[in-house]
Amino acid sequence: MVLLLGPARILQRTLGDNALATQTANQSAPSPDLPRIAIIATGGTIASAAPDKTQLADYKVSVSANDLVSAVPGLEELAQFEFEQVCNIESHEIDDEILLRLAASVQRFCDRDDIDGVVITHGTDTLEETAFFLHLTIDTIKPVVMVGAMRPATALSADGPLNLFHAVVVASNQASASRGVLVVMNDRIVSARHVTKGHANAVDAFVPTEFGYLGLVFGRWVQYQSRIDMPHTAFSDFKRGFTHDLAAVDIIYDHQGAKTHHYGASIKNVKGIVLAATGQGSLSPKASQGALMAKEVGVVVVRSSRVWQGVVRPSVKDEQFGTLAAYTLNPAKARVLLRLALQRTDSREQIQKWFAIY
Repeated sequence: MVLLLGPARILQRTLGDNALATQTANQSAPSPDLPRIAIIATGGTIASAAPDKTQLADYKVSVSANDLVSAVPGLEELAQFEFEQVCNIESHEIDDEILLRLAASVQRFCDRDDIDGVVITHGTDTLEETAFFLHLTIDTIKPVVMVGAMRPATALSADGPLNLFHAVVVASNQASASRGVLVVMNDRIVSARHVTKGHANAVDAFVPTEFGYLGLVFGRWVQYQSRIDMPHTAFSDFKRGFTHDLAAVDIIYDHQGAKTHHYGASIKNVKGIVLAATGQGSLSPKASQGALMAKEVGVVVVRSSRVWQGVVRPSVKDEQFGTLAAYTLNPAKARVLLRLALQRTDSREQIQKWFAIY
């Protein structure tokens, strides 16, 4: 069955349509019936070049969105394209202004009837943060796929071209609708909710938490094997939550012998703090003291864990220290959710409910 379908057919797909869970693309020539995919570029390693083919660090972001697509054989057989270059930088340079501009761009494309899906090229260092932010704020059921690379475009065995090819295949697949924001890297499809960067250098750097991959992509073949049930995108309380400034939230890393000076500095400048706490959210003596300092001035403190797997559940000590539990969100993603939550309310009870379901 051909999987490259127009917007009306994608939008007609319902959440319970299991018959469309697996689709296979077999499109060998350009056709006016090809889907229209928006490519939004932000830079990163996938858009980088180096003078030596063996140079895998200290490269420069220099490749445009149009050039990225032109360099990948076969993409023109998959879709028609429209491009937007939001920025061309490394992802660790992305700030709130760029993040909000990117979200607005994604939403504009998704709101258009002639756009079937969106692919975002992005640096890998902070990809999981951007992906989760979009996962919570973009109001659409159309496929939104983020993709990057671990090696620059000039490297021997560069991974970017195939990753981009696969991202377009996934974004063009009707089975990708209503799944929230997806990350496609190294032949795997992962939900933005669960993806994390688990290796600094390897091409298989992006891994899911213990909840697993959603599916696989291999050439033009796509197969989904699971679905995320947590609310997202069109079903999120925070959809279109990128129209004004985000609340300031810091992350503080707890450790043996920790002091309170970080808390003293943060509570003067932020509305919330995420603690990258030990184990299942345990606080050192000074972290407990810091949480009390924050409680006194109305700064919301969320306990996450510096361990990247597992759950931080509510504790009997939360009432004493004024803290909330992040459940299975790592510190970076807990910060994303807390910033959006603080746009809506200061109620700790409501914020804790959101952490339990998102």
